[in-house]
Amino acid sequence: MSEQVSEDGGAVPLDLRDWLGRIHVRHDTAGLDRAAALQATLESPEASLSLGDALPELWHWIYFWDVPDLSGTGADGHAAKGRFLPPIDLPRRMWAGSRLTWLRPIRIGLALTRQSEIADIEVKQGRSGQLAFVTLRHIVSDPAGPLLEEEHDIVYREAAKPGQAWRPGAPSDREAVWSREILPSALLLFRYSALTFNGHRIHYDRPYATGVEGYPGLIVHGPLLATCMVDLARRNAPGKRIGAFRFRALAPVFDTAPFVVCGTPDETGAELWIEGPSRGLCMQGRVDWAAP
Repeated sequence: MSEQVSEDGGAVPLDLRDWLGRIHVRHDTAGLDRAAALQATLESPEASLSLGDALPELWHWIYFWDVPDLSGTGADGHAAKGRFLPPIDLPRRMWAGSRLTWLRPIRIGLALTRQSEIADIEVKQGRSGQLAFVTLRHIVSDPAGPLLEEEHDIVYREAAKPGQAWRPGAPSDREAVWSREILPSALLLFRYSALTFNGHRIHYDRPYATGVEGYPGLIVHGPLLATCMVDLARRNAPGKRIGAFRFRALAPVFDTAPFVVCGTPDETGAELWIEGPSRGLCMQGRVDWAAP
């Protein structure tokens, strides 16, 4: 989630600079069972998937699990800092955005490798306090070579202040050609957490999310919202293949009300966004169609 920040980024502590360029490699297989479970969770209208089919875009996020021992997790349910990600001394963490380019389709059933690198660390001052942004660069490959290039932005924030109110997204003035309303039920959030092996407690532990981190409800996963945006494009342009996608989170989406996935197509792709209560703009992004 992004917010207004100062123009000049703060200096990154020297000990955090040591983490730049660190690389982590993880192996997995694009398993059919996990893809079928996500297809059911998203209620995709497409035919059942089979081995060898192209994996729908963004579904690679259900692979490459990070599985630390329980003793290796932090208080928020994430893997403890200092394993691969730097030990940033800010307690709250969110997925701020991503930029992805598909070089070739990911095929279900193939062995995959993901190489991740810490590409950037930046400290800024926002309205709610200090922020730290970590950018990861991922390359997903199969035995024939690279399939996907991805940059992933993580934002770390200070603890919530007593009585802090959450501002809704700025009212959207866009008119959607495509739209789909989704109720972010606790079951939907649980399933996505399970499929991505995401232990972050803000997505399923209501007493923790409201009492410790100060949110008004459970938070809908940023990657789930992004997946819903891409899913909307795929539903409405079934003959197109997505070559690139970028998105940025603007305000959190909570499980206390439905949200609306919106889109407007053009000749080369589609503008996509998420509207929360009172049409507040919570996420925006764009898909670009791949060459035929």
